[in-house]
Amino acid sequence: MTSETIHLSPPDVGSLEEQYVLSAIRSGWVAPLGPEVDAFESDVARRLGRAYAVATNSGTAALHLGLLTLGAGPDRVVIVPTLTFAATANAVVYTGARPFFVDCDPLTGNIDVGLLHEVLARLHREGRQVAAVIPVDMFGRCADYERLLPVCAAAGVPVLEDAAEALGASRTGQAAGSFGHASVLSFNGNKIITTSGGGMLLTDDAALATRVRYLATQARLPVAHYEHTDIGYNYRLSNILAAIGRAQLQRLDAMIGRRRDLRELYAKSFASVPGVRLLGEGDPGDNFWLTVIVVNPHEAGWSAGELACYLRDRHIETRPVWMPMHLQPVHAGVEAAVTGAAERLFATGLTLPSGSAMNEAQRARVVHAIDSFLASR
Repeated sequence: MTSETIHLSPPDVGSLEEQYVLSAIRSGWVAPLGPEVDAFESDVARRLGRAYAVATNSGTAALHLGLLTLGAGPDRVVIVPTLTFAATANAVVYTGARPFFVDCDPLTGNIDVGLLHEVLARLHREGRQVAAVIPVDMFGRCADYERLLPVCAAAGVPVLEDAAEALGASRTGQAAGSFGHASVLSFNGNKIITTSGGGMLLTDDAALATRVRYLATQARLPVAHYEHTDIGYNYRLSNILAAIGRAQLQRLDAMIGRRRDLRELYAKSFASVPGVRLLGEGDPGDNFWLTVIVVNPHEAGWSAGELACYLRDRHIETRPVWMPMHLQPVHAGVEAAVTGAAERLFATGLTLPSGSAMNEAQRARVVHAIDSFLASR
């Protein structure tokens, strides 16, 4: 009998989400917007300490609207980490602006702040306008905002924090999603909480929030007839999906705890293995969204790819870290400042199953497979 596949980070939903969805359906609010959307926005803003929140149908939509409102467009540059998911760079291209990719800190995978400083200085010397910097909180750990925010402020460039992977994380006691002029969350099916598909933009700027909300609802003017003076987007979140999000948010801390427990099991398995480290290990604000190991094959005697193949044969899903944006064919020719750090992480990193929905038997199966692989080496 074929074993059931253990996936990387599947949705973790149960009876509470069912209750919330049923209540939303019975209320009659089944179209986009409604009381659950309003409440979900308030819940998340309160948790993160932000003044305003605008729920959208994806994190990508929130990035797009945030960039537009910050002035991204033709003849503007937006600085993006090269180690990120494609959506971060795609949203820049949607606006007509040009992404400029910056390499990562090899220890954390987050943007290299020293390199960012050099790039901002270079662009300033060249007289080029930078609309925004988008730091990405990689794999559930915040970027180094103590250094990054002053660098961007000195350059007069706003920060749009991409916290898509980091809800529940923190940096020096400040919540992920509360940094910068605005921030973005994702509630995609693989994220730490999900609304099936969805996202949110958060800010303390009332004018920015109002503009984003306006653009997300087809830029419809507040008149009885349908009148538009701007091009808008159908980007708002469904009331039913917001109900799922409200239930998920109640369970967030417990889900983080389960991911933390799994991270500790992995740390124990690899503790005495030469040439293997956990990416970003020791960050006290980690939300443990995904556990990534980095393997030096010369020291370990095996590669990340070999472990991936071994686990795949046992129906356990793994994945390399994100392919750097400057290596993506679609971004060929885009400017980049690289040190090789992201390329090395792409070559040597491996993401392990990290979902909070994994039961004890599944956890034991994954850990046993890893331990068996290590014993065979």
